[in-house]
Amino acid sequence: MVVTRVVVAEDDAPIRELLVHHLERDGFHCNAAADGPAALRLARGGGDVLVLDVGLPVMDGFDVVRTLRREGRDVPILLLTARAEEIDRVVGLEIGADDYVVKPFSPREVVARVKAIARRARPPSAHVPVLLTFDRLEIDEAAREVRVDGVDVRLKPREFELLLVLATNAGVAFSRASLLQRIWGPGYEGDDRTVDVHVRRIRRRLEDGGKLPPMLHTIHGYGYKFARA
Repeated sequence: MVVTRVVVAEDDAPIRELLVHHLERDGFHCNAAADGPAALRLARGGGDVLVLDVGLPVMDGFDVVRTLRREGRDVPILLLTARAEEIDRVVGLEIGADDYVVKPFSPREVVARVKAIARRARPPSAHVPVLLTFDRLEIDEAAREVRVDGVDVRLKPREFELLLVLATNAGVAFSRASLLQRIWGPGYEGDDRTVDVHVRRIRRRLEDGGKLPPMLHTIHGYGYKFARA
């Protein structure tokens, strides 16, 4: 249930924003860059997948790939380019990119390819239920319990899943749309304010009566993140 962090490096702002929108709607957490040095900095900072336009200013995408691979960084890389020539595709793959999409492309195709290369890069392993501890708060995935001072506060199933996603990725801001996608599923057609209702219920269980300080923080106009006060 750990979120996949995607760096989207594209100098065309409308394309960049469109890709971020579609990726976040599918549950990814995105950081965006408009030039090569910014892409390199974000990729070094811990991106799980890099979506990289070849024609970036200052430092092009090929140079970003070469630099990352020279440094021994194995982040999966999906190249985006308007260059349709076979030699460019071959060069991109030979220097260390994992996949290649030629513009114009469908955002859905990019999302599908990001999922595929992230899946290939992830080592196969059985899911191990997490036990998270934050001072007096425990979130026990195996027991499906959220405990304050050892006492289960009895969250409902979707409240538990929502808190687990946020707490497992402490400090990461999630949009309402990405939370709906992850917890209610891609077919959910209800109002994204459903997330607000569930957050209010969790807060009542954890905070009312002075049980705990606020941990679910509102990102106004966007969504929520889990962080200790």
